[in-house]
Amino acid sequence: MMRWTTAAARALAARASIALGKTGLIVVATACAANAYAQPQGAYPNRPVRFVVPLAAGGAIDIATRLFAQKLAEALGQQFVIDNRPGAGGIIGADIAAKAPPDGYTLMMGSISHTVLPALHKKLPYDIVQDFAPVSMLVSFPFLLLVHPSIAAKSVPELIALAKAKPGQIHYASGGNGSTAHLSAELFKSMTGINLVHVPYKGTGPALNAFLAGETGVAFYSVSATLAHVKSGRLRALATTGKKRSPSVPDVPTAIEAGVANFETGSWAGTLAPAGTPRPIIVKLHGELMRILALPEAKERIAALDFEPVGSTPEQFAAEIRKEVGRWAKVVKESGAKLD
Repeated sequence: MMRWTTAAARALAARASIALGKTGLIVVATACAANAYAQPQGAYPNRPVRFVVPLAAGGAIDIATRLFAQKLAEALGQQFVIDNRPGAGGIIGADIAAKAPPDGYTLMMGSISHTVLPALHKKLPYDIVQDFAPVSMLVSFPFLLLVHPSIAAKSVPELIALAKAKPGQIHYASGGNGSTAHLSAELFKSMTGINLVHVPYKGTGPALNAFLAGETGVAFYSVSATLAHVKSGRLRALATTGKKRSPSVPDVPTAIEAGVANFETGSWAGTLAPAGTPRPIIVKLHGELMRILALPEAKERIAALDFEPVGSTPEQFAAEIRKEVGRWAKVVKESGAKLD
């Protein structure tokens, strides 16, 4: 691509002004165009970047997005604007991102929910494998199995016993059909033989508010979204769904320790771009995200949120997405989970 020096740009502007008699808006426009040529061409980003979050504000994915968007903006000198597009378990936001121009100015923070949805829908308006260019899986995190204080259970065995004594009378909240919280609860039901009734909401934030108000009795949420409520006593944590206990709530056992053998679930947050986004842009974004993950202040924030840093390559992230699509297809089939 031809690059113009500042002197050449000024000369072009001067010739345009003489030819046009220094009158009219066209001269101004030409001068502006010449000035634009004086800047390095092809630099990315040279305008704000939209960061689509296919979930409501307040949840773990939204929190993770804001952390990385702020650091990207500081590093690259452009705004990374959060665009929350909740609805349909993440389908609406993902469809918007998939159909955006593949120019690097629309990104999406995906979650494990997007690998679950293909198993629950015969047809989606996008393909999570074919319609996105993975950049990196950034963080992963387990859930907490929580109950509202109105539920008498103070342990996982007590919850199971209570649910068996009152089949279909205890409700659980999720951020929508097909969300990881939804599937985690369905898996828990299948593995423990209990009957809980699903109440889907339009996003994690609205579901959490309803849960705190006592509209539902049980839910699976990230530590980052609920720790303050657990510490205040507004919610009770019965178990964590990870391989090990959470350092934020070390007295809370894992679900496996609590007696539900092999029960392990959680989610992740990872950046994707529309398929066809130029490889140099993917590489640049990946490099910046890896640099951010290595920052001491980012490490502290990630640990405080009870996230685990991941930092995969684009190829590793693509392989993980394909693997998770297959895994959740099997879980959905075996658990009998379905959309309400």
